[in-house]
Amino acid sequence: MDEELIKVIGEVEKEKGLEKEVIIEALEAAMLTAARKRKGLVADLEANFDPETGEVNVIEFKKVVEVVENPDLEITLDQALAIEDDPDLQLGDEIGLLIPTEELGRIAAQTAKQVIIQRVREADRDVVFEAFKDRRGELISGTVRRIERGNIMVDLLKAEAILPYREQLPRENVRPGDRIEALVLEVRKEARGSQIVLSRAHPDFVVKLFEREVPEIYEGIVSIKAVAREAATRTKIGVQSRDADVDPVGACVGMKGIRVQAVVNELRGEKIDIVPYSPDPVRFVCSALQPAEVSRVLVDEGERRMEIVVPDDQLSLAIGRRGQNVRLAAELTGWKLDLHSESKMNERRAIAFESLDRIEGLGELIQQTLYNYGYTSAGQVADSDVAALAAIPGIEDDRAQQLVEAALTAVASERAERKIRRELARDQASYVYKLYDLAVTMPAGEGLDGIPELGPVGTAAIVDSGLTNLAELYVEATEMDLEAFAEAYGWSEARAWTVAFRAEDAMAARLDVELNRLVDRPDEADFAAAAQEVENETPAADEPAAEAAADETAAEAAADEAAAEAPADAAPAEAAADSEEVV
Repeated sequence: MDEELIKVIGEVEKEKGLEKEVIIEALEAAMLTAARKRKGLVADLEANFDPETGEVNVIEFKKVVEVVENPDLEITLDQALAIEDDPDLQLGDEIGLLIPTEELGRIAAQTAKQVIIQRVREADRDVVFEAFKDRRGELISGTVRRIERGNIMVDLLKAEAILPYREQLPRENVRPGDRIEALVLEVRKEARGSQIVLSRAHPDFVVKLFEREVPEIYEGIVSIKAVAREAATRTKIGVQSRDADVDPVGACVGMKGIRVQAVVNELRGEKIDIVPYSPDPVRFVCSALQPAEVSRVLVDEGERRMEIVVPDDQLSLAIGRRGQNVRLAAELTGWKLDLHSESKMNERRAIAFESLDRIEGLGELIQQTLYNYGYTSAGQVADSDVAALAAIPGIEDDRAQQLVEAALTAVASERAERKIRRELARDQASYVYKLYDLAVTMPAGEGLDGIPELGPVGTAAIVDSGLTNLAELYVEATEMDLEAFAEAYGWSEARAWTVAFRAEDAMAARLDVELNRLVDRPDEADFAAAAQEVENETPAADEPAAEAAADETAAEAAADEAAAEAPADAAPAEAAADSEEVV
């Protein structure tokens, strides 16, 4: 009796938790594999374990024939009788021949050992799979055994699990020997490697922690309806209570925050927002965006989209760091969320009303109603179905048809205007290029005398500043702010405005195009004010001629020979200076 083999079977059965039949099947398969190594694949073999002797018998079956054609499967009658003394043995019978273990050889024995190990491992994996397959989604604790390529191998006593790098909390440091808790994410059958996959980053890990810490959740009084998580930074959960007397948020927070703090500690300081769940999506979204306050919400149920309007000082709070708050709120509620500030929304509202106002016969009340129902342009009304418009309160079928027709007309008109503007802009771009070319090539002083609002003093100031012609003046007037342009030359804004306008008219005439860089035309008061300012800068026309001649004589008498030889163009400058002193 091979008592040692029986003892080994018992030890394996105890240590691995495998059934005895599984181990025996592995032994039989191993011996059969070893025998085929010796006898070949064609041979008809069978292996049987004898529980009484503790031996594995390998039997080779052959057919009794008169003439042997295949030695692996056939045997003669004389050979059969020599092996087995059976007088009833005859041709056509099948005989079983016992193969001695010694005949299998050393290589066959090693093969048998490998097969046994493989079969035991397979059986071991089956046992682990059966033990853990129903524990998906449960919390489990283990000890960190080792770390391989960033993956944490966890010892669960009877099995080994893996905590992949992607399922770990970012920046969480663990060492071999540390206790760790995780969620059983997946249990699978694999040829090699760990079968149990754990997670600490999955949203359900937070849910299970709350179930453990909050009795009301475990008992079903409070339920977690939704969860959104960005591991290691922030989690939002929506909770609801079946009992009106139980506050779901308060139950999760606990006395002095002790319950939620236990969860936060396990998550290494991850922030948790607990918000009340509501079947009303608008109310739920407003709660999910906490701590930001919401002013109003526009809902598009077809697209499952909401436009959220918040006060200007709440916009950054609603968005959160790197968009995290609104991103988690959208994931929690299942709605697409677009955030807008009050000022931005008012600007969009003004643009929308400007477009809707192009629809002929559309009153303010209908405008507001259409805007409230998501119509923000004449184009949307034109593209809308009449039945959809008629479904809006206050709009009858006939009125809806009229609105669509009027909107189509408005859209056609708007497109025509847009086309004209595009063509004009394209033409102006070409003329602006020519304008800058003229600023370089136009002779000095050309065109400045055509602007009465300049006057002699103003013209001198323009020339002294380095501008030499009309084109340069126009370029500066349109590129500078009006206030800065006026301040540069000591003019009033009315005068600066009229000078710029005159320059544009003159350049438009030269280029034969409407430049339209200045949006508004100065009014008559501006022109009058500019004219008065120029008149005040000009020397008085009724100044006595004799006094002027006397001044000239005195100047000549006082001048020395060097002054007499001064350049002739100095006189106008002196005259201009004298004029300014008179003013």
